[in-house]
Amino acid sequence: MKNLYTLIMAGGSGTRFWPRSKTAKPKQYLNIFGNESLLQDTIKRFATFTENEKIYIVSSATQATVLEEQTPMLPKENLIYEPVGRNTLPCIGLAAMFAEKENPDGIMVVSPSDHLIENNELFKDTVLAAAKIADEKDGIVTIGITPNYPATGYGYVQTAENITGAEKISQFKVERFVEKPNEATASDYLKQGGFYWNSGLFVFKVSVFLKAVQEFAPELYADLRKIQADLGNPSYPQTLDTIYRAVESISVDYGIMEHAKNIYLVEGNFDWNDLGSWESVYLADKNKDENGNAGSGETMFLDTKNSYVYSEDDNVVAVVGLDDVIVVKDGNTTLVCKRENAEDIKKIVEQLKAENKAQFL
Repeated sequence: MKNLYTLIMAGGSGTRFWPRSKTAKPKQYLNIFGNESLLQDTIKRFATFTENEKIYIVSSATQATVLEEQTPMLPKENLIYEPVGRNTLPCIGLAAMFAEKENPDGIMVVSPSDHLIENNELFKDTVLAAAKIADEKDGIVTIGITPNYPATGYGYVQTAENITGAEKISQFKVERFVEKPNEATASDYLKQGGFYWNSGLFVFKVSVFLKAVQEFAPELYADLRKIQADLGNPSYPQTLDTIYRAVESISVDYGIMEHAKNIYLVEGNFDWNDLGSWESVYLADKNKDENGNAGSGETMFLDTKNSYVYSEDDNVVAVVGLDDVIVVKDGNTTLVCKRENAEDIKKIVEQLKAENKAQFL
């Protein structure tokens, strides 16, 4: 599809991946699996069916150095920097303003930068199926992941009418988006059927999306138009900084997807993991030993089961007599925690900030 654009959102701070994820090099720039970063893997995945000149990245201005180091394959003008993070709706809206300048009827695929996706050929077919709906039906399309357990860490999408027809990949009208449920509610969703995990992957025609922003977030729309009007001018950085800092922080789910009527879902059956924490990395690692241990670098396990260890460079990390733990050694920082507490790592980051210990961040 010649008019296909990709937006990769890469501005996150990745606090649940501390201590590897630091201010200067957050999670998306780390090589969690293999030799390339999660961002580079994401770019490579989309580059199989999107021209490099049509791949945009939105990131934080504080990440400019590492972003440019990792993206020599992309035009520098496609790297868009937010002066501050304002959640996903302003981020996507800002990129849409750039793409509209080139092609208002271009189809844009929006993707996080830090997810683990396998079955790349099926992923490609799924995205192109979503792009076809976006083009033919002027719809905003989400890719829903078929749930295989009652997850409480994801939002869900409930489907309505099946519109698959003769297509190979299942497609639906969307009934509603729902917030992250408790376990009982999530179990009920799986029993009912017709519910999918919200992957954070969206596909739409640029003009259709901007029309939805104008309808459901008119103040943001007006601000984005002011920013767009100054694109290419010497005053653009100042205009962006002044206006963007004042816009409301709001997610695309809450701002658009929960209100618009032209929402569709394409079923995603490729292997997908949002890598939300070190626990996710442990579960996704396919190289576990006979005791269920996994790791990266120089690691040793003795009388230890179901644990994950990351060791930096030539450091050796040994775990003795502990089960279900995560250990991460990175520079001047070391993390040790129970796997069940992996989500709480972000609280350590908050505490370090509160104590002004920036040298560990």
